[in-house]
Amino acid sequence: MSPAKIKPTTPKSANGPGKKPPADTELPTALGRCLCGEVEIRVTLPAFWAWHDHSKSTQRAHGAAYATYIGCWKSKVRIAKGKDAIASVELEEGRRFRSFCSRCGTPLLYERRAGSKMINLPRALFGGRTGREPRYHIGHEQSPEWAFRGEALKPVKNYPGLLQSRPSKKKASEWSV
Repeated sequence: MSPAKIKPTTPKSANGPGKKPPADTELPTALGRCLCGEVEIRVTLPAFWAWHDHSKSTQRAHGAAYATYIGCWKSKVRIAKGKDAIASVELEEGRRFRSFCSRCGTPLLYERRAGSKMINLPRALFGGRTGREPRYHIGHEQSPEWAFRGEALKPVKNYPGLLQSRPSKKKASEWSV
């Protein structure tokens, strides 16, 4: 299995297998983009599922405490623009693949050999709805201690839009250096 082998989507219709239905019966889609706009990905809605991934590998790939993904059937995903700008890295001896924009570095696709018919995309690529609300958490036990835990926030004076949590009281022996 190689990364990002996504075929263009041709919805099945009453017109026969593989034939495109009339324009007024097109299935709804969502358009996702990387940060620089070089790559665009179109997904036929609804996505199959959505979740928050707190695993160490996702933390490193995204540079964040967690990432939110949507999972889709590969047949429902197509690269609308910038296929040549997608770079991939093979992980765990071909068991997993992560793809990203070679221009801006935005994570784009996450694939697993075990789920060869599914592909996962960061939810943040999409400006609109994807048909699924993230209700699941994977790898929550790997969530770092510095991740936001829903604590109370208050505005910071003279900095509009900036919020802060109250510091926790730690003993000097608990500070990490």
